[in-house]
Amino acid sequence: MTLPSNSSLGDHVEILSGFAFKSNLFSDAGNMPVIRIRDVKRGFSETFYNGEFDQKYVVKDGDLLIGMDGEFNREKWSSGPALLNQRVCKVVPSGNQLDASYLYHFLPMALKRIEDDTPFVTVKHLSVKKIQGIKIPLPPLSEQKRIAEILDRAESLRAKRRAALALLDELTQSIFLDMFGDPVSNPMGWKRVKFGDILENIDSGWSPKCLDRPVHNGEWGVLKLGAVTWCEYDPSENKALPPDVEHRPELEVRPGDLLFTRKNTYHLVAACALVRDTPPRLMLPDLVFRFRLANDAAIDSVFLQRLLVHPAKRRDIQKLAGGSSGSMPNISKARLQTVLIELPPLELQKTFAARVKGIEEIRESLRESTRSLDQLFASLQHRAFRGEL
Repeated sequence: MTLPSNSSLGDHVEILSGFAFKSNLFSDAGNMPVIRIRDVKRGFSETFYNGEFDQKYVVKDGDLLIGMDGEFNREKWSSGPALLNQRVCKVVPSGNQLDASYLYHFLPMALKRIEDDTPFVTVKHLSVKKIQGIKIPLPPLSEQKRIAEILDRAESLRAKRRAALALLDELTQSIFLDMFGDPVSNPMGWKRVKFGDILENIDSGWSPKCLDRPVHNGEWGVLKLGAVTWCEYDPSENKALPPDVEHRPELEVRPGDLLFTRKNTYHLVAACALVRDTPPRLMLPDLVFRFRLANDAAIDSVFLQRLLVHPAKRRDIQKLAGGSSGSMPNISKARLQTVLIELPPLELQKTFAARVKGIEEIRESLRESTRSLDQLFASLQHRAFRGEL
């Protein structure tokens, strides 16, 4: 079928911009979570607001949200009542010409086009006016629902793959706890040593001014913070080094490296990722440390990474972060070297590493399946909004 001519989205939706809640009333506990930019995509908030608020800013499950800084993400909220903070907006279809699920599936492509066309110096910004000006094809409501139902079914398959990957993460953490116990309370009484005693060095990175695109055709590049942020190494998060800037081969990231984010928000700092595989010619950025273990250190890198990302252990390390008001907190090398590291017998650590390797093989198979599904879903979306379904 051929879709009708495009209509302006602003004629068919109501957009509510978030409120500038006072950050001095934010805390780590409370009754009302507040949805900030980072919370849109991940789907939950760990920040609470302890003040008065207007009920119109309360977001409910199923509400469609758009993050308006950085990456322009759209997601349905599903974590219970929460407050709509500034630079996040809620989009609600008005009238009877636009189906909510059809809109949900249409928005990613439209927002990506805006994001790609938006110039920026530091962070890209999206305006309500830009959202209102989006052109959307509007077939009859029955046809919108048919298209949305097809895409819903495809999205459900992708969600099952993601859920399976999440279960593997839980399995790894469960095996860790079963073998070693909680690292903070240390119920098994493992020997503890200062981190600095098992390190040969903590390497610092470098962040020259790079091109606004990833590397290609064997170029040198610098990793972005996002390559480590989620405690899984993601080499696609990089920027190409300009051809007139000399690369620094001593900073090239290699398989086996342990990378650690020294600076980020309080909730995201102290992420640690183990590099299992990586393309060549990607260098360590300034905001990320690389741990080099001493040759005689009785510790396995797989065990150490899982130890450092254990939620209780990571929270302890995050407490070391310092910084001036309004800046991202930073963890210094000196403070990191004082962290106490639990040392179970090396053979037990290696047994754990072998089990993790088996889980990683299953995970990679699932990831490949997920990538294929993602490609098929993108093709399906493209066809749907060109009238080819």
